[in-house]
Amino acid sequence: MPEKIKILFLASNPTDISRIRVDEELREIDERISLGSHRDRFELIPHFAVRPRDLTNGLLRHQPHILHFSGHGSTSAGIVLEDNNGKTKLVAGADLAELLSIIKDNLRVVVLNSCYSALQASGITETIDCAIGMNDKVGDRSAIIFSASFYEGLAFGRSIYEAFRLGVVQLKTEGATGATTPTLL
Repeated sequence: MPEKIKILFLASNPTDISRIRVDEELREIDERISLGSHRDRFELIPHFAVRPRDLTNGLLRHQPHILHFSGHGSTSAGIVLEDNNGKTKLVAGADLAELLSIIKDNLRVVVLNSCYSALQASGITETIDCAIGMNDKVGDRSAIIFSASFYEGLAFGRSIYEAFRLGVVQLKTEGATGATTPTLL
């Protein structure tokens, strides 16, 4: 039996910034994967309240094929993780890209489901095959619709490109905002 495709789902939702539904996103992804004809090929590994050291530890420990980040992003500063007190801790896009270049092992796809993450995704593709980022703000509903549809596509054996397109089309058909926000690099 071939190795399972590990999806490391990292979520950050600091207490000093607006709350987002990262728990609902995980639930929807899990439900959609479980419907797929290839569901047994996937292992979804969730981690919440992620701090920078948790990011490193998760990559080292699980050696995922897909890294999914759900949380806040910044137009220029990178992604938002948490400090030891649950407050905002920014991780620069260049630092994230460097970390992933060191601990890439099995990593083939990075999904940054956070506002303004396309710039960080672009830097990541220098060493990782494929990255998805958002080129603008992304609301909770749109983030959940996109990611759930993306993983549903993968669970039914679709390629990364096809699964990405399914996520975008689902945003359109459900009338959600931001159908042009996700970017596949």
